[in-house]
Amino acid sequence: MTETLQPAAPPAVTLGGRSLAAVLVAVGIPMFMVTLDNLVVTNALPVIRTELGAALTDLQWFVNAYTLSFASLLLTASAVGDRLGRRRVFLAGIALFTLASAACALAAGPGMLIAARAMQGFGAAAVMPLSLTLLSAAVPERMRNAAIGIWGGIAGLGVALGPLVGGAVVDGLSWHWIFWLNVPVGLAVLPFAARVLAESHGGSRRLDPVGLLLSAGGVLAVVWGVIHGAGDGWTSASVLSALIGGAALLTCLIGWELRTPEPMLPLRLFRSRAFSVSNVVGFAFSVGVFGSIFLLAQYFQVVQGYTPLESGVRTMPWTMAPMVVAPIAGLLVDRVGARTLISTGQILLAAALAWIAAIVSVDIDYGAFVAPFLLAGVGMGLTFAPASTIVMSSAAPEDQAMASGTNNTVREVGVAMGVAVLASVFASYGSYLSPQNYVDGLVPAVWVGAAIVAAGALASLLLPRRVVSAD
Repeated sequence: MTETLQPAAPPAVTLGGRSLAAVLVAVGIPMFMVTLDNLVVTNALPVIRTELGAALTDLQWFVNAYTLSFASLLLTASAVGDRLGRRRVFLAGIALFTLASAACALAAGPGMLIAARAMQGFGAAAVMPLSLTLLSAAVPERMRNAAIGIWGGIAGLGVALGPLVGGAVVDGLSWHWIFWLNVPVGLAVLPFAARVLAESHGGSRRLDPVGLLLSAGGVLAVVWGVIHGAGDGWTSASVLSALIGGAALLTCLIGWELRTPEPMLPLRLFRSRAFSVSNVVGFAFSVGVFGSIFLLAQYFQVVQGYTPLESGVRTMPWTMAPMVVAPIAGLLVDRVGARTLISTGQILLAAALAWIAAIVSVDIDYGAFVAPFLLAGVGMGLTFAPASTIVMSSAAPEDQAMASGTNNTVREVGVAMGVAVLASVFASYGSYLSPQNYVDGLVPAVWVGAAIVAAGALASLLLPRRVVSAD
């Protein structure tokens, strides 16, 4: 990766003859779409549950079918991008995501929607890690943290705005339009990205089908067991078989990746303490935060009777803060260090979730949520950009696509596990039968989410003060 600007040059870095702003648009809009769809259905779940006759397990799979397929192919998509061309695979991901969005909109039953959501996840797997790699290749060293900060702000905005956008669309149109909106955006950005982005390749890697099967099978089995644990019983034969089988497959994955010359998951990346700890923190963050959001996004509808749009508006202190904080955090990484920003962010998030769990009730006034929601949004904003900076700085240029893919895999598995674990806690203590029953399940679930994020905050203290770039 070479420095392309002289010290006196303006910050309009070019890639393929285009400005840095154009590159940010080309990678940012597709990435925004795929992160938005992580949780875009959350405020629509009560409506979808009624219209499609879906059960609680179906609601979890409306989210997890996306995150699991997303997670299972992130590393493979990164490896294919390194071999066939990152731009080419990135564009293919946008196209598949757009087609799958149309399929989601046309779904007439829970099974059809779950299958289409899985297709969306496969497309998203080619977009998310390669967007960061393509951006990183376009920006000189001295501007990279600021660019990654903007990228992190867009990612944070996509995740956080999911419930709000979903609620607004459901309230004004129908839940089908949550997915129809992706289609014209995808069709417009595809030729733009093709024109703006330059092709790049990583190290020549063969595909690792054994690693793909072991990772996808192991993760799927474990999450399936967690989802069905509360309903079927944790000691039931099916749940125990899934959990034990999944753990065995993941153990075999580690053994295989250590032996194969072209691993899907290059375990050498984990020799870096910064990379390893960052992934532990990212996993805890995803489990605790997104599992809590899955339930909290439904609280205002199920318990307090608001419409999907009204519910989304009420989460805005949480959803809008990362858009402002993440770019600022990217600019501050070099001054205060990634560890300080990430640790602070995780502490604020854990405190915010604990605060929410302590005050939530059937008849609580909305004003009581504003401060903890704002605190949670600031915590998320302090996390996104510094975490991405650590991941990209701790890997050599030829490994950056795989490093980004690995980190995103860990986070997406965390999202799926968070929804599964916290929904299982919810189902053990509460239900959708009445507002009080919902709160009875929500409170212990959010407490668990707060504890998991707090554990991640402790782990973040092990991050090095400064991360030296592997470039």
